[in-house]
Amino acid sequence: MNKAPLRIALFTLESLASADAVRQFAETHAAEIVLIGRSAPYRAPSGGAFGQFWRHLRRSGLRFLPYLFVNFVLPSLVARLRGQHGLADFARVHGVALLEVEDVNGPACHAALKAARPDVILSFHFDQIFMLETLALAPLGAVNIHPSLLPRHRGPIPAFWALQEGPGATGISIHRIAARIDTGDVLAQRAHPLPPGVSASTAARLLHESALPMRGDALRVLTEGKTEGPTAPALPYCGFPNAAEIRTARRQGVRLVKAADWRAALGL
Repeated sequence: MNKAPLRIALFTLESLASADAVRQFAETHAAEIVLIGRSAPYRAPSGGAFGQFWRHLRRSGLRFLPYLFVNFVLPSLVARLRGQHGLADFARVHGVALLEVEDVNGPACHAALKAARPDVILSFHFDQIFMLETLALAPLGAVNIHPSLLPRHRGPIPAFWALQEGPGATGISIHRIAARIDTGDVLAQRAHPLPPGVSASTAARLLHESALPMRGDALRVLTEGKTEGPTAPALPYCGFPNAAEIRTARRQGVRLVKAADWRAALGL
């Protein structure tokens, strides 16, 4: 007797770093996705557009701004000029509920999850933190696709930190979401070497795409209640780099953005 397909609530933040990978995942699992939660990038609880811009500028300096522009602002502008609406188009075509998420732990999101009745929540490059009461709304809990070899490089921009360690430090992990950021049992993990000289932005795209062949294994392990191995202790959190850390990376030849990323953002 065939098992019913998993009902998936997909949560993401639309950006150059993951858009292609998320689109491929969504198209492959269109019959299983019952809700798409799209993070509102300039939501008020995070300070809005100006508050976020000022916070990044003060911490990371001017050299971080092209990374933000290429990954978040420019692709959105180009899509609008071309009349494309990303996940909104997918949701309309496939009849999937789409929620603009201001607060993933707020009443609107909880109501959407209760209505959709997902078996599992999948976080695929999502920038909000799930609280335990939100995770409890899916019987199988939640999993996260993270572009690093956890427990190394926990945090929002892992490719930047991994590239500084050199070849062999990059990879992808799919893990259960726990109360602490980027911890929880690993369901699937693979090293994924990258071409020499890639930027952190290109690395993020390649690593997110490398997760796609692993998705079946991760979902199977999830339903079986197993893990790939023992949970490793969480290593230090790697947040957004400050200006000095960006300068150090540049001396090592690591760049946040290169010409290939501008072309990708423009769809060239």
